[in-house]
Amino acid sequence: MAEMNTQAESGRQRGGRRSKKLSTRVDMTPMVDLGFLLITFFMLTTTMSKPRSLSLIMPADGPPMPVGASKSLTLLVGANNTISWYDGQGQDPAAPPEVHPSSFSPASGIGEVIRAKQQKMAQLYGDADQLVVSIKASHGAQYRNVVDALDEMKINRVARFALVDISAVEEEMIGE
Repeated sequence: MAEMNTQAESGRQRGGRRSKKLSTRVDMTPMVDLGFLLITFFMLTTTMSKPRSLSLIMPADGPPMPVGASKSLTLLVGANNTISWYDGQGQDPAAPPEVHPSSFSPASGIGEVIRAKQQKMAQLYGDADQLVVSIKASHGAQYRNVVDALDEMKINRVARFALVDISAVEEEMIGE
């Protein structure tokens, strides 16, 4: 509790009344209650909002699994929030793949390309889970864009995808 005491003049003045000793008191009980309410509120809200993360399952060690070119799609994540794609894996130097620019737009971006490829897999092989997506990030790519590409895998329910190192030829294809 806070209390302020002020001293009145001592002695008696001529013909005047005697002044009273004044006491000013500030009750701090409501402030303490408010403090405890705020502490309780912030403790509860911090425990309710848990950080969320994307689970990533890594493959077992061993020789790489061969994937047919018709079953694969390669995403090239570039600098300045750009993303490009091409069909296949681009392993044949005699026939370089045709690179198509895209975006992270929900309506007509890379998600639409993935869904179209999944429909093609379902028509050809009877199962959309046959699609294998390789995600290759250039050296100038932002971490956020790689996470956005991984989010597209989760949103479109792509069962098989991999983060792969980008080659110098592929960096030249996207102009980096």
